[in-house]
Amino acid sequence: MQIGVLALQGAFYEHIKMLKALNVEAFEIRQKKDLDKPMDGIILPGGESTTMYKLLTDLDMFEVIKKEIQAGLPVFGTCAGLLLLAKKVNNHTSSYIQTMDIVAKKNAYGRQLGSFNTTGNFAGIDNMPFVFIRAPFIESVGKNVEVLSVIDNMIVAAKEDNQLATAFHPELTDDLRIHKYFIEMVRQYNKKAI
Repeated sequence: MQIGVLALQGAFYEHIKMLKALNVEAFEIRQKKDLDKPMDGIILPGGESTTMYKLLTDLDMFEVIKKEIQAGLPVFGTCAGLLLLAKKVNNHTSSYIQTMDIVAKKNAYGRQLGSFNTTGNFAGIDNMPFVFIRAPFIESVGKNVEVLSVIDNMIVAAKEDNQLATAFHPELTDDLRIHKYFIEMVRQYNKKAI
């Protein structure tokens, strides 16, 4: 199994470290030619969504990634990655990749001072550590979207078909369970695709 990690900006190295800890091959996606490498899934990390979108557009990678996700490539978006996937970001004018039927709110907990750590339930798994840094949350989901986690009445993780999104940063913890969940999702999806 080979997972590509968008490495234009943000916490991409931490995702690669988590994947390697799970014995999963990972590589950095820095330019368009990296998208030609065979991959079973892609991770869109946290960072700054506007900057990531601009870089994806400038490097002519935006449409390729969008088409791959629409064609079924499993994707995991964390924080800014969630915003890139959302069909709509209520308090932001840019239209991003827009492949996941969710409405999100950018910097929903406030700026840097609104960052915090907590624990919660993710897809029925208890005591999951959550790290929120200038985090968004999901205001609403479409009918085919499964809500995986709610903190303080806010949706902070969801799944739709081949897409997984978290408002928090699992890569900034030592807990591998969410990355394991994504890898299992990739396995299941690739079985269906055969």
